[in-house]
Amino acid sequence: MTSSDKSGIRTHRLLTWFKRRARAFFPRPSSSNEVAEMLRSAQSESIIDTSALHIMEGALKVSDLQAREIMIPRSQMVSLEDDLSLDEILDIVTKSQHSRFPVVGQSSDDVAGILLAKELLPLLLAGKETFELKSMLRPATIIPESKRLNILLQEFREHRYHMAIVVDEYGGVSGLLTIEDILEEIVGEIEDETDEQESDPIEKIAENLYSVAAITDIEQFNEFFDVGLSDDECDTVGGLVLGAFGRLPEIGETIAFEHFEFTVSAADLRKIIAVDVRKQSR
Repeated sequence: MTSSDKSGIRTHRLLTWFKRRARAFFPRPSSSNEVAEMLRSAQSESIIDTSALHIMEGALKVSDLQAREIMIPRSQMVSLEDDLSLDEILDIVTKSQHSRFPVVGQSSDDVAGILLAKELLPLLLAGKETFELKSMLRPATIIPESKRLNILLQEFREHRYHMAIVVDEYGGVSGLLTIEDILEEIVGEIEDETDEQESDPIEKIAENLYSVAAITDIEQFNEFFDVGLSDDECDTVGGLVLGAFGRLPEIGETIAFEHFEFTVSAADLRKIIAVDVRKQSR
């Protein structure tokens, strides 16, 4: 054995010894909570700034979330029916200002594909008579509600698609997810010049009378009114009111439960849109 070989062995042993000692003094984190705590400590010591901390915490949170937890629910999806005329499609595209649209057939569970709004632009030159919706569709990516967001984000990047249709265990469409939805969980709300300022989901309109959007989370409702309504059966105020009625109520109908009086102020043929809420005296 040469002297250089012996020196290499001694160096390897020394490095191994240092690694073992380092593990003794600086144990590896065993959970994402411990990693988050280490990051917060680094931020308090000015090793990383606050914005970097928020992004890192968002990335950790995404690794624990599933598609069902952040998806756009079926009731809020903007879809196109495959038998719509070009003028009808352009009207929906213009009003919604989205860039991608699921196209459905016989029912909302029958997803034929995804239409990119930019695919309609060449028709301005070629003429409307060349329009054929089915030939413009891209395949829809279908994922289960249990899909992990970190895995989905990786697939978005690798396969270069930006939207996925979320289905439940029976194959029915339960919502959709875009790459922007996941990125917003990491870096926060992403807005552009076309985004309108969102109004508060709970607004006071008179003494002891509030207008509440049906999509308001029950958790947010509880925090605002300092109550503890259960979210075991549903996630939103609209779902809670719908469950209390046991049917789709009409505008103006009122129901009282849990020390509140709920009056449907806006609805369509499929869902409740908003309710007026009055807190009853106990």
